[in-house]
Amino acid sequence: MSKLDAKIPEGPLAEKWTKHKNDINLVNPANKRNIDIIVIGTGLAGASAAATLAELGYNVKTFCFQDSPRRAHSIAAQGGINASKNYQGDGDSDYRLFYDTVKGGDYRSREANVYRLAEVSGNIIDQCVAQGVPFAREYGGLLDNRSFGGVLVSRTFYAKGQTGQQLLLGAYSAMNRQINRGKIKSYTRHEMMDVVLIDGKARGIIARDMISGEIERHSAHAVVLASGGYGNVFFLSTNAMGSNVTAAWRAHKKGAFFANPCFTQIHPTCIPVSGELQSKLTLMSESLRNDGRIWVPAKKEDAEAIRAGKLKPTEIPEEDRDYYLERRYPAFGNLVPRDVASRAAKERCDAGFGVNKTGEAVYLDFASAIERYGKEKAFSSGIENPTQEQIKKFGDEAIENKYGNLFEMYEKIIDQNPYQTPMMIYPAVHYTMGGLWVDYNLMTTIPGCYATGEANFSDHGANRLGASALMQGLADGYFVLPYTIGDYLSDDIRTGPIPTDHEAFDEAEKAIKDQLQKLVDIKGDTPVDDFHKKLGKIMWNKCGMARNEKDLKSAINEIAELRDDFYKNVRVPGKVSAKNAELEKAARVADFLELGELFAKDALHRNESCGGHFRDEYQTPEGEALRDDENFRYVAAWEYKGEPKDAVLHKEELIYDNIELKTRSYK
Repeated sequence: MSKLDAKIPEGPLAEKWTKHKNDINLVNPANKRNIDIIVIGTGLAGASAAATLAELGYNVKTFCFQDSPRRAHSIAAQGGINASKNYQGDGDSDYRLFYDTVKGGDYRSREANVYRLAEVSGNIIDQCVAQGVPFAREYGGLLDNRSFGGVLVSRTFYAKGQTGQQLLLGAYSAMNRQINRGKIKSYTRHEMMDVVLIDGKARGIIARDMISGEIERHSAHAVVLASGGYGNVFFLSTNAMGSNVTAAWRAHKKGAFFANPCFTQIHPTCIPVSGELQSKLTLMSESLRNDGRIWVPAKKEDAEAIRAGKLKPTEIPEEDRDYYLERRYPAFGNLVPRDVASRAAKERCDAGFGVNKTGEAVYLDFASAIERYGKEKAFSSGIENPTQEQIKKFGDEAIENKYGNLFEMYEKIIDQNPYQTPMMIYPAVHYTMGGLWVDYNLMTTIPGCYATGEANFSDHGANRLGASALMQGLADGYFVLPYTIGDYLSDDIRTGPIPTDHEAFDEAEKAIKDQLQKLVDIKGDTPVDDFHKKLGKIMWNKCGMARNEKDLKSAINEIAELRDDFYKNVRVPGKVSAKNAELEKAARVADFLELGELFAKDALHRNESCGGHFRDEYQTPEGEALRDDENFRYVAAWEYKGEPKDAVLHKEELIYDNIELKTRSYK
């Protein structure tokens, strides 16, 4: 085991980034034309990085497995993006955003990175407005803000319930400009299969054309991984079904340390599981918690009657409702952080107060907000004694203006009108705070290999605050990586093009072809999805919202056995050298089967509860997370050694000079 050097600049926290930018090496504009960069993934982190690097003059190649860069999973983000603009005048600042993020992550993130994130957050909004992103505006034309969980200010900029899609369109338009200029070469329907190292440096990738099945070689002076998170290791998650860990995991197997894999976020506001045949889950934006009140029946017999279909939620009077978040956390109420809200929902449902047929759902109710907005509108319209019908009409219109597309989506999936009856929600896997370890420059432990956005571990600690994923992705791509990658590439101005006939490419290509052929040659009887579903159940039941030593040890053994069964009995029809979606899935599930074991190993070694990592053995008498700052105030970065059970732990000690370590409280 070794201690990792994050290369954090010296000096006061608020001056580190400015000083670092002044100290690092730059690449002359004329020399940038001779340097190639590969970007894997075209979500917000990848698209913003590719567009900015190309604008600077570098030659960029982008790779995505979708049929268009704009179909990246970033489009699924609904609620908003954080920035410390303080437009509301409610006391926000760079420091406040920094503090909320570190506290929200339960003091398991790196101070310097988080402060830099807060420092550049305002620039992101200016950039996106300049690109034409249609942020919501107040009556006077100024950009509007709303609140998200874990904060006491309004700092979240939004575009109705389509913020991720609108931000990605902005980045995509910037990308298209560079594609048109010839500075970006876009490879769609291509999947990265491996990183190629020459003399220890990342110098290219092996990719598979998903249409023809052809294996391709692509060289560059640096490789940027912006390939998203690994939530689909649970099978059921809010991630797009194609989201996977392969790019990051293949880099891990080539020497990039994997940090904090057990730090996974369970989002509290998702549409509950409906049955065994379901293949993904749908997120209801956290923004709904601004106006929606979360509750369950206060009487167990009422909950049982609802589950049996004998009682409707609208028939339960106010005095018989338990608004449990407002009861337990009066200061933050329904806007507590996601990990806190998720565990609270699970506790109520486990106690027998769940409200759908499976008993795994709580209500998200907008009746109070509809009445409040309706009365405000009636008053401002000069109606002194409005009828209940008028109030309801005005209130519905106000809610529709703020959340209309989300309500429509819910009704299409559940076939219930959320304007008339409360939504049903339950926690589900959503985001992964863990990822490839990176230093302050966003470089992994492989020289020349960078990781940005959800693919790295750097900014969110053990729990991500809502609306911070889009902020981190765009901060990394627009305002951090374009500076820091130049410091590394300044040594490559005389290197010249990287040859793809190098023996390192020969070896990497052969290894990939052999692996894919091995999967096809197994010719077992079990479809790939069966293994993925079995893995997902192990992960959810034993590595999900709550974990304990016995279950984690069992999970490690069960996953190893499942992986052994996979390589004996999986059925992959078709050929390697042709379009083969089942082969693509098999390769991804193979990686998940290794990651899942490392995930459980990481959770087992961390004998504490913090953020999204909740160990049953380590909790306060009130059921809150019990951290162990003396023994676990570090980033756990794992080095690949052949089998997940053999992975070697390296530690990066987390030092807090600017924030006092204390137990999180949202009461």
